[in-house]
Amino acid sequence: MSPVLESTARALLRRVAVEQAESRIPSLAVAVVRDGRLAWFGSRGRVEGAAPTETTQYRIGSITKSMVATVVMRLRDEGRVDLLDPIAKHIPGIPVGEVTVAQLLSHTSGLSAESPGPWWERTPGMPVEELIGLLGPETARHRPGRRYHYSNLGFGLLGELVARHRDMNWAQAVQQEILRPLGMDDTTPRPRAPHATGYAVHPWADVLLPEPEHDAVAMAPAGQLWSTPADLARWAAFVAGDTGGVLDPATVAEMREPATVDDGDAWTGGYGLGLQLTRAGGRRLAGHTGSMPGFLATVWADPSDRVGVLFMANSTSGMSRGLLTDLLAILDEHEPRLPAEWEPAGADAGLLELTGPWYWGPSAYALRLLPQGDVSLNPVAGTGRASRFAAQDDGTWLGLDGYYAGEILRVVRRADGSLSHLDLNTFVFTRTPYDPAAEVPGGVDPGGWRG
Repeated sequence: MSPVLESTARALLRRVAVEQAESRIPSLAVAVVRDGRLAWFGSRGRVEGAAPTETTQYRIGSITKSMVATVVMRLRDEGRVDLLDPIAKHIPGIPVGEVTVAQLLSHTSGLSAESPGPWWERTPGMPVEELIGLLGPETARHRPGRRYHYSNLGFGLLGELVARHRDMNWAQAVQQEILRPLGMDDTTPRPRAPHATGYAVHPWADVLLPEPEHDAVAMAPAGQLWSTPADLARWAAFVAGDTGGVLDPATVAEMREPATVDDGDAWTGGYGLGLQLTRAGGRRLAGHTGSMPGFLATVWADPSDRVGVLFMANSTSGMSRGLLTDLLAILDEHEPRLPAEWEPAGADAGLLELTGPWYWGPSAYALRLLPQGDVSLNPVAGTGRASRFAAQDDGTWLGLDGYYAGEILRVVRRADGSLSHLDLNTFVFTRTPYDPAAEVPGGVDPGGWRG
C-alpha cells in the first residue's frame, strides 16, 4: 500500500492540528497504518524545540498490558499455562489465588483496580514480594467472573507469572519474545533520547508542570513501556493480524474476541484477552488506550481491512475521545478501500455437491463455498443462525463463529453414497423442507403437506 494521497494527508493533518491546538497538547504524534505499513505520519507541537518524529519516544502506559498479554498467550500456546488455571498455580500462596489467568487478562477477576499502598503511578515502585504481602480479602472487589472491572493490579500479577515461567523479568521477556522479533527496537522500559517530557497543562493558564517518571517495579507490567510512533505502527499491524511469527494469527484473533463488555447491552466498548475493543463508524477495533502521568497514547486496529491508527501525546489529560475514529473516517472518505478483485477458485465435485439450498424444517438455508476453503451456512431470508465452517481431517466441519462456533457439522450419506442430510449438532438439514425420508425431524406427519 502506497502512502496516502496529498489531499488525504492534508485532511488528516488538519484534524491533528485542531486537536493539538484546542486540547492544548505540548506535542502530539499521530500515524496511520495500512496493510502492515506506515502510510502517514503527522505531528504538531515541539519536543525539546523540534517537531516530534517517527522515532521520538513517548510513554505508552497501559498499551504495555497488551504486550505482556502476548507473552502469556505464547505460554498458553506452548502448553505451560491454561487460561482456566487459577493464578495460585503459577504464584503459589497468593491471597487471591482463585482468580483465573483468563479473568486477569480480561479484567473480570474482580480484583481491585489499583495496588495497595500509595498511588503506584506517582510513587516509586515496590518489589513483587512486598506487593503480594499486602494483598488480602479486601483485594477482591467483586466475585470473579461477575463483571468487567479494570485492574492494573491484575496485570502486575500477570507480569510475575511471566517472570516465573521465563526465569527473567517481564520486560526482558517482552523484549526478547515480542519487541525484537517485530523490529520494535525503540520500545524500552525506561526512556531513551530523543524522548518527550511528560507535562500537566494548567486548566486555566497556558503553563506546564513536569510530571514524575520512575520504575514501577512490581506494577510495571501495567504501564511501564516507552515507544515511538514507528514502533507503535508495527504494533498496530500486529494487532490487525500481521503477527510476524510471534503468535499464531488465530491466537491474536482469540485475543480480539469480546470476553466482556463495559457499557451495557448494546456494547460499544469491551475487552478481550489483553486487548481493548470498541465499535466506531461501523468498524470493530482492537487495541488499547494508555495513560501515565504526563502522557496519553492509544492504538486501534481493524483486522477486517488491515488498517490502524495511533496517537502519542505528552500531556496528563485533555485529548478528545474522537481523534482516531475521526482519522479513520477521513481515510474512508478520501480513499475508500477497493474490494479485492474476484477470481475463480477450484473446488472438487464432492464440495460442489454440498452447495445450494438446505432446509432446517421449513427454514431455507444456503451453503456456499468460501475462497479460503471454508463453507458458510446462512439463512436465505437473512434472519437466523449463520456460521462459517472449516474442514477437519476426519471429514467433518468445525463451526468458526456465530451460534454454531465449536460445533460439528457432519455430511450424512446414504448406503449408495448419495447425500442424505447435514447433521449439525443434532439439527438435521435436508434438501427439501421436512424431508420425510430423513431422520428427525423428517416425516413429522404421515399425511405430509396439505392445503
